[in-house]
Amino acid sequence: MTTCNCTLNVVHLRGVMKFKEIKKQALDCLKKGQVEHEQRDDINVKNLLAVGQVSLDDVANIIGRSSGNEYSHSPHHVVSGIEVNIIKTKRLGKEWYVKWYFIEPNTIFISVHN
Repeated sequence: MTTCNCTLNVVHLRGVMKFKEIKKQALDCLKKGQVEHEQRDDINVKNLLAVGQVSLDDVANIIGRSSGNEYSHSPHHVVSGIEVNIIKTKRLGKEWYVKWYFIEPNTIFISVHN
């Protein structure tokens, strides 16, 4: 896993994807270890995956068991052409907030926290 300093020239705009496709792609990236993390000041609190407090398997479990009514999306806060995926759910006995986007071939995690 690495930290991503993503720039516009590497963004592959995905267009509109259905939740089922988004979930499948995220799970595939997690399984293959194609995971990066967006840099942020509070990464030790907001991205537990990046700091090793949760595993790829934990995140796959959270995303994999999520339903469409726990999912939303919004434009990236800096690059509006990037669609950010958000899951708010209860798994592993806790409320989880998972936020990510895709830059092929990777999934870039912004937040994984409870």
